[in-house]
Amino acid sequence: MGSQRKDSFLWGKAPSDFTPLETKQLETMRIHKNDILDDIQKLRLEIDNVMSEIENMASDEENKSAMRTKQFLCGKKKFNMDPKKGIQYLVNNCLLEWTPEAVAEFLYKEDGLNKTAIGNFLGEREEMHLQILKAFVDLHEFSDLNLVQALRQFLWSFRLPGEAQKIDRMMEAFATRYCNCNPGVFQSTDTCYILSFAIIMLNTSLHNPNVKDKPNLERFISMNRGINNGGDLPSELLTKLYESIHNEPFKIPEDDGNDLTHTFFNPDREGWLLKEGGRVKTWKRRWFILTDSCLYYFQYTADKEPKGIIPLENLGVQEVDDPHKQFCLELFSPQGKKIKACKTETDGKVVMGKHQSYRISAATAEERDEWIKSIRASITKDPFYDLVSARKRKLTSNVETLD
Repeated sequence: MGSQRKDSFLWGKAPSDFTPLETKQLETMRIHKNDILDDIQKLRLEIDNVMSEIENMASDEENKSAMRTKQFLCGKKKFNMDPKKGIQYLVNNCLLEWTPEAVAEFLYKEDGLNKTAIGNFLGEREEMHLQILKAFVDLHEFSDLNLVQALRQFLWSFRLPGEAQKIDRMMEAFATRYCNCNPGVFQSTDTCYILSFAIIMLNTSLHNPNVKDKPNLERFISMNRGINNGGDLPSELLTKLYESIHNEPFKIPEDDGNDLTHTFFNPDREGWLLKEGGRVKTWKRRWFILTDSCLYYFQYTADKEPKGIIPLENLGVQEVDDPHKQFCLELFSPQGKKIKACKTETDGKVVMGKHQSYRISAATAEERDEWIKSIRASITKDPFYDLVSARKRKLTSNVETLD
C-alpha cells in the first residue's frame, strides 16, 4: 500500500482512480525500477570486486617486483663468487637474456659486480664467451683517444686475469677495437697489441716498488723499434705515451683491492681447484692465485684476504696419483722439511701450516698439467713476455713474407 500511495502521489490520483491499463503500466514501471536498482547494486558489487582485483594485482606486481629484485641481487652475489653459476642463475630466472649483447651490457653497466669475476668470465675460450668478449669490448668508445687513454678506460672495466691465454684473447679484442675506432694510427692490430703490452709492463716497471731498474724514455723507445710492420713508430707518439704513464699509473679497480693483486700482471695463473686438508683429509674447493712466487688460495673469488699462502721457494711440484681424486698435483719439499706456509683459521687467527706436502686436484688432466707448468715457471717467467715475443715473431715473419 505504501508503494501505491507513493505512486498515486506521483500521478496525482488516488489508487482507485487508476484505470486497469494505468495500474498495469504502474506495476510495469515499478518492476522496471526494481530491476534498475538491482542492476545498480550488481554494478556496485562488480566495481568493488574489480577494484579489489586491481589492488590485489598491484600488490602481486609489487611482490613480483620485490621478488625479482631480490633474485637479481642474489644473482649478482652468485656471480661475484662464481661467475658462470651467477650468469646461469640469472638466465634461468629470466632476469638476463643469454645473448652476447645482453650479457656484455650486464657486465659493463651493472653496479656491484666484482672486477676480478668479470675478467675471468670474459677470458673463457668457449665460443659464446668469445662473442660476449667482443660485445663487451665494443661497448667501449676509443675514438680519438691515444693508446694509454684507451687502456685506462679498458682496464678499469674489469681486472685482467693472470692466465696467459685469457690475457691474449682479451688484449687481441682490445687491439682490434682500438684500431677500428682509430684507423690509420697503427699499420696492424699486432702493432697495437705489442705496444699495449709494452705500456702495461712500463706501468709496472715505473710504479712497482719491487722493480729497481726503472726504464727511461730512450729505453722505452728502443724496446719498441720495428714493431710497426717492420718500421718504427713516431718518437713523438712513444714520448707522449711514456710521459702519460710516468705521470699517472693505471688505476686498479678497488674491489680487487688487496696487495696481493695490486698490479695487473702479478698473477701468473688463477682458477678453481680442490685442495686436500691437513689434519682432516677432506677436499675443499678453493680459488687459487699464482703470483710473486707464491700460491694463494681463497674461499671465494671476491674475498679480500686469502685463506692460505704457500711460498714456492725451495719447493717442487709433480703429478701424483691419488685414490680419491683424479688429476692431482703435489707441492713438496725435496729436503723433506715442513713447508713454510700459513693459513687463516675460522676465528681469524693466522697460523703456520704444518704440511710436508700439499695435494691439489684439477678438473682435467690438461688443467693439471698447465698448473704444474705455471708453478714451475712462476719464479723466473712472466707470461706477458712470452705473448709479446710470439707476436713480435709473427710481425717479423709477415714483414719477411712481404719482402
